[in-house]
Amino acid sequence: MMLGLQIKYAEIAGVPNLKIAHNNILGYYIEVTAKNASQMLEDARQGKSIFMHRQTMSNAVRFTTVELSELENKLKGAAERALALELELFADLVDKVMRKADLIAQDAQVLAILDVASSLAETAEEHDYCRPVLEDSLAFDIEKGRHPVVEQTMKAAHESDFVTNDCHLGNHETKDGRLWLMTGPNMAGKSTFLRQNALIAVLAQAGCYVPAKSARIGIVDKLFSRVGAADDLARGRSTFMVEMIETAAILNQSTEKSLVILDEIGRGTATFDGLSIAWAVVEHLHEVNKSRALFATHYHELTALAEVLPHLSLYTMRVKEWKNNVVFLHEVVKGTADRSYGIHVGKLAGLPPAVITRAKQVLTEMEKKGSYEINFMNDLPLFALVQKKATAEPEAATDPVKPSPVLEELKKLSPDELTPRQALDALYKLKQLSEQNV
Repeated sequence: MMLGLQIKYAEIAGVPNLKIAHNNILGYYIEVTAKNASQMLEDARQGKSIFMHRQTMSNAVRFTTVELSELENKLKGAAERALALELELFADLVDKVMRKADLIAQDAQVLAILDVASSLAETAEEHDYCRPVLEDSLAFDIEKGRHPVVEQTMKAAHESDFVTNDCHLGNHETKDGRLWLMTGPNMAGKSTFLRQNALIAVLAQAGCYVPAKSARIGIVDKLFSRVGAADDLARGRSTFMVEMIETAAILNQSTEKSLVILDEIGRGTATFDGLSIAWAVVEHLHEVNKSRALFATHYHELTALAEVLPHLSLYTMRVKEWKNNVVFLHEVVKGTADRSYGIHVGKLAGLPPAVITRAKQVLTEMEKKGSYEINFMNDLPLFALVQKKATAEPEAATDPVKPSPVLEELKKLSPDELTPRQALDALYKLKQLSEQNV
């Protein structure tokens, strides 16, 4: 509309570069250069033109017309009417929505349920999940269970397939106790196994399909987890203190309907302290809490409890030694582990070869003596060298040491009194003496 009007006014005024512009003060106006404005100003003064003078500037003159003013008023009115109409329509929409709020909320809930159900079904179909059976019992039977996150991470990295494992807590048919004591090497998959069963329980009771071939789970009233290592220094709690606080919460609150996973209890303190605490925790879980529990540990001494605790089962992670290397098979099997392969893991992590070698030497000595009481001072390379010198034959130790000609010559020199030439000569002489005494 404005463009058409601009073309029209340019023809009437005979000024091709005439333009219509707008600002917040004048509104819409017609602008021509000062050079082309003289005739338009003269016609405006004499009333012979439709153009009315509004403003003169150093390089331009501005005009308006009755038609342009009327059009501007219409545009202003249109904007105000449009805003009023929008507000009226919005208010009407809000009123209608409020009258139907309950129905809309019901529809939203139905759509949300459909969205969740379809998403779970799609996930189950895509990743081969099963529908769990929940019942009012103490059952916990998982066949070929998997860790949902680790499995997908391995797929994304194009690694080997996730190794599935069964878990039958308190199953009389498989003669499994409700408390599993799990030993095995580092990096073999104990922590993954603990976490995957806890996640399966959570997913099942949330109404989800679960990553397993089959799952039958008695309702879990509480799920307790004590894994990892973290401190709370702001509150004055060390890593071990946090571990003990969490363990205390488990022992004070868990019931026979609870599911408990515990990973490495007692590792944050001295060996015998930690072993004693872990031993007592296992006994308490078995005799007092009677919870379904998975307890992973490197304290192989705890396996002796299987002889006195009837509902305790021993499980371990399979490994295979091949060409001085360890292959982790990630399979959970009945039995116990006799080694933790911690030194092997350190080697994989990049510990210096000297550290690995020394660690193997110390481990060998410990295994030979069956005790931690070893005189490490004498076994360390540095102290062993000192000891060797101290016990050497007296004749060898009392042999006179010949003075070094180079050192004797150096003692004679006074660097502050040497000229540059003398210093260079002295350097050549020292070099000659060192070559003669090699």
